[in-house]
Amino acid sequence: MIRRRAFITLLGSAAAMWPLAVQAQQREQMRRIGVLMNRPANNQEGQDRLAAFHQGLQELGWSVGRNVRLETRWGEDDAELERKYAAELIALAPDAVLASGTVSVTALQHASRTVPIVFAAVTDPLGAGFVETLARPGGNATGFMIYEYSLGGKWLEILKEIAPRVTRVAVIRNPGNPAAGATFGAIQNAAQSLGVEISPINVSVRDSGEIERAVAAFARSPNAGLVVTQTAGAVQRDLIISIAARHKLPAVYSTSSDPGSGALISYGPDLLYGFRQAAGYVDRILKGEKPADLPVQAPTRYELKINLKTAKALGLDVPPTLLARADEVIE
Repeated sequence: MIRRRAFITLLGSAAAMWPLAVQAQQREQMRRIGVLMNRPANNQEGQDRLAAFHQGLQELGWSVGRNVRLETRWGEDDAELERKYAAELIALAPDAVLASGTVSVTALQHASRTVPIVFAAVTDPLGAGFVETLARPGGNATGFMIYEYSLGGKWLEILKEIAPRVTRVAVIRNPGNPAAGATFGAIQNAAQSLGVEISPINVSVRDSGEIERAVAAFARSPNAGLVVTQTAGAVQRDLIISIAARHKLPAVYSTSSDPGSGALISYGPDLLYGFRQAAGYVDRILKGEKPADLPVQAPTRYELKINLKTAKALGLDVPPTLLARADEVIE
C-alpha cells in the first residue's frame, strides 16, 4: 500500500511538471530575428516592406511572440546610424538578420561575418563584396536584388519618352550609398545617345534644405528633368516629389510605389514581393540551411506606373505607346 501511494505521489509530481516542461520546450523553440531597415520608423514605405516580411513569415508558420521574436531597428539609410544599429542587433546574437538596402548590409557585415544575413532591395551584392558569386554566395549573406545597374539607362529613356524636350537631367543620389556611383555611370552611358546632359545632385539623408537649394538652382535653366534613384529616395522621396512639382520638373522614379504619392512616372520592381521572398530564405536558414548555399535572386518583373494628373499639371501629353505599356495608370 505504501509503495502504491509512493507511485501515485510520483505520478502526480510528474504530471505537475508537464506544463513546466512544455513551457521550457516552447522557450527553446523561440527564435530571434534581427531587422535593419533603411527607412525612418514613421516611413510608410518601410512599414509596408516590414509588413510584407511579417506576412511571409506567417505563411511559413512563424508567429511573432509565439515561436519567433523580431528585433527591429530603423537606420534611415544613414551610414553612421546604420553602423550603430547593426552593432546593437549583432550583440543580441540573432539567429538571422533581415537587411533592407546596401548601406544596411554593409553595416551588418562590418559587425559580423558569421551571423546569417538575408538582404532585400540591394542593387549590386557582388560589386559591394557581400557575396563571392550570385549563384554561390559563399559567406554569411544572401538575398534579393532590387535591379541591375543597366536599369539606369532605362529610366533616362522613359523620361525622354514622356518629356521629349528634356535635354538636361539631374540624377539625385545619396553618395554615401555604394550603389550611387555605378548607377550614375549607367545613366551617363545612355545619355549621349539620347542627347541629354547629365549632372549629379548629391543629397544628405539629414539635410532637406540641401535638396531644395540644389534642385532650385538646377531648375533655373530650361528643359530640365530629374532621375530620382533608389539611393536618394530612401528618406527624402516625398520631399523630392513636392520639389519637382513646385519647379515643374518632369521626373522618373526608381520605386514603383511613387506615382501613388504624386510622382510623374516610375519604373522598378515590386519591392514588397522581394521582402516576402526574404522571409522564405530566413525560414530556410532557421531550419538549418546556410546563406552561403542560397543563390542571390534578381527581380524577374518590373512595373511601369504613370500619374496622369501629375502629367497634366506639368503640361505633358503622355504618348499612347507609353500608356499601353503601363502596368498602372493613376487618373
